[in-house]
Amino acid sequence: MSVLTGEAQRVADQITVSVDSEVAELYRSASATDRRKLDLLVNLRLHEVTRPGRTLKEIMHEVSRNAQVRGLTPDVLQSILGEE
Repeated sequence: MSVLTGEAQRVADQITVSVDSEVAELYRSASATDRRKLDLLVNLRLHEVTRPGRTLKEIMHEVSRNAQVRGLTPDVLQSILGEE
């Protein structure tokens, strides 16, 4: 099942984001498919937090709903994050 639809296919610009070394290593060691999924999650999150006038709780609920609509389940997220 692909969670990369619509919006993810329009992503063209790249930015640099600082993360801790563990996150960086997990990202680098992820498959290309999992990296694209993580890119989508980060893109969605940054898009959500840049909208003015909304509470953090509202943003978190919308990000969660969007991720679920795109097929992200707790199992998929765990596999992306490398948790067993």
